[in-house]
Amino acid sequence: MAMKKKPVTGMKDILPKEMAIRDYCIALIKDTYKTFGFNSMETPCVEHIENLNSKQGGENEKLIFKILKRGEKLKIDEAKEELDLVDGGLRYDLTVPLCRYYSNNANELPSPFKALQMGNVWRADRPQRGRYRQFMQCDIDILGEPTILAEIELILATTTLLGKLDFKNFTIRINDRRILKAMAAYSGFAEADYDTVFIILDKMDKIGLNGVREELLKEGYAEDAVTKYLELFEKVTADISGVQYLKETLGAFLPEEVAENLKTIIDSVESTKSADFKMAFDPTLVRGMSYYTGPIFEISMDEYGGSVGGGGRYDEMIGKFTGQPTPACGFSIGFERIIMLLLERDFEIPGSKNKTAYLIDKKMPSDKLLKILEQAKQARAEGQIVNIAIMKKNKKFQKDQMITEGYTQFEEFYADSFEG
Repeated sequence: MAMKKKPVTGMKDILPKEMAIRDYCIALIKDTYKTFGFNSMETPCVEHIENLNSKQGGENEKLIFKILKRGEKLKIDEAKEELDLVDGGLRYDLTVPLCRYYSNNANELPSPFKALQMGNVWRADRPQRGRYRQFMQCDIDILGEPTILAEIELILATTTLLGKLDFKNFTIRINDRRILKAMAAYSGFAEADYDTVFIILDKMDKIGLNGVREELLKEGYAEDAVTKYLELFEKVTADISGVQYLKETLGAFLPEEVAENLKTIIDSVESTKSADFKMAFDPTLVRGMSYYTGPIFEISMDEYGGSVGGGGRYDEMIGKFTGQPTPACGFSIGFERIIMLLLERDFEIPGSKNKTAYLIDKKMPSDKLLKILEQAKQARAEGQIVNIAIMKKNKKFQKDQMITEGYTQFEEFYADSFEG
């Protein structure tokens, strides 16, 4: 069987130019988030299949890379269902593993616990621009903090990072799952229909208000309910006034603190932000994960044409492991999409050290070679980047290649002229 040189579909090889930017971003992410008090932690890439199939991951549970049992435990001939063959899977996100981690180690962790986790995840998804089957996720979460301080800190930390990467004029869209439910209840939809209504609502940016109306009617919902529901979206504004309008209109359907908390989050972030972005209330924001229980948010960037990150509050998820309710809130940036945008704008790593190449005559005697190695050793000790290479016949092409790698200085050493 012939060997295949291309990566598996939906996965990619990472070349040095991109890897340098990834390394820079990873270091900047860790340094920035640590200034907000987040602590690095890590979970295994393989998770129990029961945890991955716990109905906490929404549509992602259909995209799991499942792992067969090993050794004597794998009994294919006796298997009657999938669980007889499978006991693990590659994690599809970092949130489910984090909740397991916290429930297992809570006694040894501070409260609240501010977690920073970066790592690859896997989804058997359809690859497209900015989307792969293996990709890096970068999450910050605050566990054990019931107040909106968690949401404020998460948004400020994430936007501070994006500002350091020179992203500007982006938008943090924010909503609350309880507002979504209150709007549906006020309009006359049954609670059992919420998920279907929200799935259709989530298409608003693609099909518009009329498209949403058509799909809701096609599902068989009463025209009065659909009309009343969509009138809310026609009148609401994308700011604090919009939140206040819904508070007054929805009345008893919406707990009073929900609107007040959302206004406080928006005000607090706008007043203390360090990056160039805006907060926008968006009552059409749904977020696909079923585990969200309160405020939800997404990062929208015009240059990408969609979301490059998101998160929200998920107060009930850790309780699935412990039996005890635990406040939890998280924010994840789309690391791969951020890297893609940086590459497309020819991002230059700030403060990069000068890179020097020593090009050596292939006939260089060993005693003179040692002197060159000593010279390079001294330069490296002083913090310089030095690459030693044998000089090729086509020296111009060799240099041009190295220039694309960031080398700006060249020293040439010839056997018949180098004294050392």
